[in-house]
Amino acid sequence: MDARDERLMRLALEEARQAMKEGEVPVGALIVRGDEVISSAHNLRETRKTALDHAECAAIREACEQLGGWRLHECELFVTLEPCPMCAGAVINARIRRLVYGASDPKAGCCGSVTDLFSLPFNHHPQVEGGLLAEESAALLRAFFKARR
Repeated sequence: MDARDERLMRLALEEARQAMKEGEVPVGALIVRGDEVISSAHNLRETRKTALDHAECAAIREACEQLGGWRLHECELFVTLEPCPMCAGAVINARIRRLVYGASDPKAGCCGSVTDLFSLPFNHHPQVEGGLLAEESAALLRAFFKARR
């Protein structure tokens, strides 16, 4: 991971901060192709009243619309929290080539924390790198849940 990756994760953190302002769990995501940000999103589950509006799924949906297809094999996903089973499955189905995440999720993470969905014999295996700006990502989540208690 390099300065480019850090810059992109900082953009994902901006999305996470926006989610927090809206009363959503602070998770932000970007889909990037080369140096171009194709889409950015944050959690909207509470706002939209649907379990499907995680940041990753929203970013993937928007990227597919922007690029005119469901195959995102030239793209990378930057997300502030380790993807859950649904979002990890979306990464596989969208054929995303590389996933970079911030904080690990010991309760629902599917990149090694609870399980590693990408180690199973699916038809696609993205490159996965975790821990980028993990402390900043985790601090946002801690602050959010502390305020909710």
